[in-house]
Amino acid sequence: MSYKLFIPGPIAVSAKTMEAMTSAPIGHRSPDFVALYQEVQPRLQDLFGTTDPVFLSTSSAWGIMEGALRNVSRKRVLNCMNGAFSDKWNDVANRNGIPATALKFEWGQPVDPEAVRTELATGNYDAITLIHNETSCGCMSDLPALMAVIREFPDVISLVDTVSSFSAVDIPKDALGIDIMITGSQKALAMPPGLSLCSVSDRALKRAETQSNRGYYFDLLEFLKNHEKGMTPSTPNIPLIYALRSKLEDIFTEGKEARFARHARLNAKVRTTIKAQGFELFPDEQFGSLSLSCFANTRNLDIGALNKSLKAEHNLVIDGGYGKIKGKTFRISNMGDETDESIQTMLDAVVATMAKTPVVAD
Repeated sequence: MSYKLFIPGPIAVSAKTMEAMTSAPIGHRSPDFVALYQEVQPRLQDLFGTTDPVFLSTSSAWGIMEGALRNVSRKRVLNCMNGAFSDKWNDVANRNGIPATALKFEWGQPVDPEAVRTELATGNYDAITLIHNETSCGCMSDLPALMAVIREFPDVISLVDTVSSFSAVDIPKDALGIDIMITGSQKALAMPPGLSLCSVSDRALKRAETQSNRGYYFDLLEFLKNHEKGMTPSTPNIPLIYALRSKLEDIFTEGKEARFARHARLNAKVRTTIKAQGFELFPDEQFGSLSLSCFANTRNLDIGALNKSLKAEHNLVIDGGYGKIKGKTFRISNMGDETDESIQTMLDAVVATMAKTPVVAD
């Protein structure tokens, strides 16, 4: 039985997007593929806010995130950590033998620009990793403030995960000075998983030229060489690129500013409704994500039972919390193609089901 996803990803995919994936296969070294690849580039660059190329990788975002780190850091990387996924980037660095420092903040707290400045001022680093919107706890750090600090250190290459904020809020890559900006298909883009997008600055590409152990599959220079021919280094997931083309049509038909405003409006609707039921936002209000909401389970409801009822009675599901705050929090997505009507229908179902959900015994 299928049900609609209001989890932080993957999220619901429209019939139009699914239909786009049924387009006839083409050879990935053919003129037809070159035309498809080049067709999506201008709109991707517009959405990224960049004049740099946007590479397409058949992988989850973590593939290109790991690869990008190998491409640019040899000295030491500063991993800014305030949730499960930013914590993971430190683990990835360690597993690749890249010297790394963990700059830790409590889950739900934003990355502090002054703490970043203090650490980078040591001169120990050639790269820094950030997650703009830490999905595990619904916390969105102040990316403009952080990038203003990072720009003070020209030898430090910035790697920014925008997986759950890209296309939900405006992230002008070039204006902010982001070197490597990475996202995935399954969050606010509202596509199936399996495609990651990455835009890379000339500074980062020049750094990659000095790295001897970039690997192949995620070698940024291989991406660039093939990009210049309208291709990808390896066989791509062509159906997802058809879906991407369709989704870009949707985004630019709606208009970027209208899309950003819609996400903010729907997010406010979710916050207001769930807080009225006696719950609190887990992060500080001003740093709450605009593509999903993470609530502290202040009423100690049985979130597993809540979701079971939502599935059975309303054919939808929210998220029961992640990692060490599972059950102590719950998350509701408003990203992608959701509308005022679809969010209201979901909220009506959630509120009604909460009223009959049992409390977990202490």
